[in-house]
Amino acid sequence: MNKIFLLAALLITTIQTDGQNVPKIEQSTADSLNFSGGKVVTAYVTSWSETIPDPMEMTHINYAFGHVSPSFDGVVIDNVNRLKQIVALKKQNPKLKVVLSVGGWRSGRFSEMASSSVTRKRFADSCCQIVKELGLDGIDIDWEYPTQSTAQISSSPDDTKNFTLLMHDLRSALGEQHILSCATIASAEYIDFKECIQYLDMVNVMSYDMGDPPYHHSALYPSEITDWMTTSQAVEAHLSSGVPREKLVMGIPLYGRGVTENDGSMTECWHSKSEVPYWADKDGQLVYGYENERSVGIKCQYVIDHDLKGCMYWEYGGKEQEPLRHRIRTLLLKKSDEGKLVQSPEIHQRY
Repeated sequence: MNKIFLLAALLITTIQTDGQNVPKIEQSTADSLNFSGGKVVTAYVTSWSETIPDPMEMTHINYAFGHVSPSFDGVVIDNVNRLKQIVALKKQNPKLKVVLSVGGWRSGRFSEMASSSVTRKRFADSCCQIVKELGLDGIDIDWEYPTQSTAQISSSPDDTKNFTLLMHDLRSALGEQHILSCATIASAEYIDFKECIQYLDMVNVMSYDMGDPPYHHSALYPSEITDWMTTSQAVEAHLSSGVPREKLVMGIPLYGRGVTENDGSMTECWHSKSEVPYWADKDGQLVYGYENERSVGIKCQYVIDHDLKGCMYWEYGGKEQEPLRHRIRTLLLKKSDEGKLVQSPEIHQRY
């Protein structure tokens, strides 16, 4: 995942801090949530954070990251002891699924590994061995991106074809009982979904980082404050590319992009067309785009209305994110009518 954390000081819902140990889960909380048969809520949890996630806030954890080994035939894991801590959370929530995400921004060696049937099979076997040894539930491939060297990694015109072969080999090694997913660019480019979707359980759409000020990076719908792509356009691009709704997981960022401090001249705004909040300067121009409870709630309702598999978010942070995480959980995992969308109080609407 390519992330730039540019946080406005006053927007504490997007600031990350170290977390505390997760308290014992009350049975009443567990009983009110639907961890099977409902929507998927996937949280990307990083190797470099010290925050221990609340295992009742999601159905899946994707641990970031593992990487293709220097010899192109295996997997190396960042901070494996932390991964073991995350797997241990399944004792508190036995229905929680923990998946190793291999890749990330500037994580290379995919092209070389996938180009040979020998190294592909060895890599797939290594993934399977790690899943079994660590008690994981599957593998997520975050290759950014096949055929592209934007992230300063090697690439080849054959990467798209070889990505499909890699998915085939991973599915063969993991079997049907384990999860196989991938993370994809918002535009759905570089992967032949019509060929490889048969091997995948889920496609995690990175529908964020789609613009920098004066554009919002995670707007739901297109408008004058959006750039090359929006979340709704990302969903449609994937559906058109061959990803079925029941496998499509829509991305939501728990961070913002733009200015790092407020000098007192910025105004909090809501864009009614794009359905996102932002900060504007004295000239009315967007200088910081982010998410709040209202926009996250609207995105979750979009997932429900369009019958998508669920949502994922990057990344699980500290307590300041709790209102956003709880909004997602309430809307997508609650068994009762508690999850009905309730509009938060209106804030200043510039458009």
